[in-house]
Amino acid sequence: MSETTAPVTRVASASSAAASAAGTKGTAHSKGARISLRALQIVLALFYAFASALPKLIAHPSAVESFDTLGWGSAGMYTIGALELAGAIGLLIPALASVAALSLSALMVGAFITQITAFDGEYAATPLILLVPLALIAWVRRHDVAGSARGARRGA
Repeated sequence: MSETTAPVTRVASASSAAASAAGTKGTAHSKGARISLRALQIVLALFYAFASALPKLIAHPSAVESFDTLGWGSAGMYTIGALELAGAIGLLIPALASVAALSLSALMVGAFITQITAFDGEYAATPLILLVPLALIAWVRRHDVAGSARGARRGA
């Protein structure tokens, strides 16, 4: 058994030594990825807050018409708008970003189904497109939620 693991161990330690010798290359890459992910979170938060939630919350005629077509009325419109706004705010809070992205993903699945069934798929691609970056955020930020939960248990 040790004969098969020895080469792997040597390769792993050699690659970690190379990474250490490279200095900040690994750090710069991860810093750029963190900045890009944060920028994506901000862009999505702005989209959900202003382009999606706001028209529902101010009862813009286009939103009212859509929800009347669904038969959900103003209660459904305000509820969905409030959920989208909460998700947008959650995307901006590191400890909540993963949960917010997952929750918004669930809303987008519902939006996709609604677009297909009630609106003949006219804008069905939009929720599907939004699912991709939301899933990425939920996956990458999943450790932030776990870390917050561990910290809360330690403090209690």
